Amino acid sequence: MLWSRGPSTVRDVHETIARRRPTQYTTVLKQMQIMAAKGLVSRDEKQRAHVYAPARPREWMERYLAAIFLRRAFDGSASRLMVGALSASKTSKKGAGRDAQAAG
Repeated sequence: MLWSRGPSTVRDVHETIARRRPTQYTTVLKQMQIMAAKGLVSRDEKQRAHVYAPARPREWMERYLAAIFLRRAFDGSASRLMVGALSASKTSKKGAGRDAQAAG
């Protein structure tokens, strides 16, 4: 979210997430603190409300998260991930063509 919104407070992030699904402010706060501790986001403490910003480019973060997901959920097996994704998907021929065009 920070990659599309830009630098934001925890309240800003919480309000955006809460519009889509119920979540607690403290959950968002803790997650952002964890991400800051891991160096994934930076925290500007100059103001009363700390402002968080991406510490890495979006593409780096996407690769990082995909690698973690692949390792934890599929024991590092990309083929198991693909089989799971394809079997869970009910993609129409039109949708599949659009997805292929977007990827290529």
